[in-house]
Amino acid sequence: MTLLLFFLFLSLSCLSANGRLSYNYYEKSCPKVEEIVRDVMVQKQILQPTTAGATVRLFFHDCFVDGCDASVLLSSTPTNKAERDADINLSLPGDGFDAIVRAKTQLEFSCPGTVSCADILALATRDLVTITGGPYYKVRLGRKDGRVSDASRVESNLPLPTMTVTQLASVFAAKGFSIGEMVALIGAHTIGFSHCKEFAKRLYSFSRASPVDPSMNTVLSQALQKACANYTKDPTMSVFNDVMTPGKFDNMYYQNLEKGLGLLASDQVLYTDPRTKVFVELFARNQTAFFNAFVDAMDKLSIVGVKVGRKGEVRKRCDMVNT
Repeated sequence: MTLLLFFLFLSLSCLSANGRLSYNYYEKSCPKVEEIVRDVMVQKQILQPTTAGATVRLFFHDCFVDGCDASVLLSSTPTNKAERDADINLSLPGDGFDAIVRAKTQLEFSCPGTVSCADILALATRDLVTITGGPYYKVRLGRKDGRVSDASRVESNLPLPTMTVTQLASVFAAKGFSIGEMVALIGAHTIGFSHCKEFAKRLYSFSRASPVDPSMNTVLSQALQKACANYTKDPTMSVFNDVMTPGKFDNMYYQNLEKGLGLLASDQVLYTDPRTKVFVELFARNQTAFFNAFVDAMDKLSIVGVKVGRKGEVRKRCDMVNT
């Protein structure tokens, strides 16, 4: 009986942590919230096609550091270096930040002081995945915005482009994700781009025996060597993650890995390690399987470390806490 009560208490505790999240959270307070965010995302994506990849990446970087609380959107202050200014986050594209600002501005006109930046980021991510051809999924709402953003917390919580599968699995496991869920989430690399400096070692200084990573497709490596030739002088140089269908959310990312067309070292190792290869092969063959796994993993990601009730606030501006 004691053990049964313990598990009942644990279940109730988990429920209370996320109990205020619901699909109809803004039904009365801001009934058109999803329509407003979607319209802004459609226009932003048309104006700047890199918005989708930028926003999805922004969402990941937010949720993996102290939960999905929009802390990555906060600007640094004279006394605090915020997450967005951590070295690894300096490459986050501005289109993602701009997309959320635009949606927040529209919502403040329609429903002032009501919709959190964290919820906007979650909705915008879903909408941009769908707009680019990916699956639609419902988003639970009711997150509050965090009041703390600390750059020193970033690197230890995020996967890096040079990590092995063991290292990647450790980072994702710390957030509660299985290896299969990890492979599905990394599949978001089917859109977006990466800076040359993040994979330059694979092109120019892989090892003493071979300057080029032998697991990389020869045609791709030669093209990338030309495209990234001046990356040391221009650190903003970048290329699409998916060289085949860069603007479409599909399963081509996994098919690319099978052909040695993975851009980052942490991409290609998913196909060379048996623990992840089985999922790469499944998702490469079956886009529906990938989409289903991605939806489940994104739903799980979207509630990592969420703040509800008095644990957070609804910011008036996404880049600064309320005063």
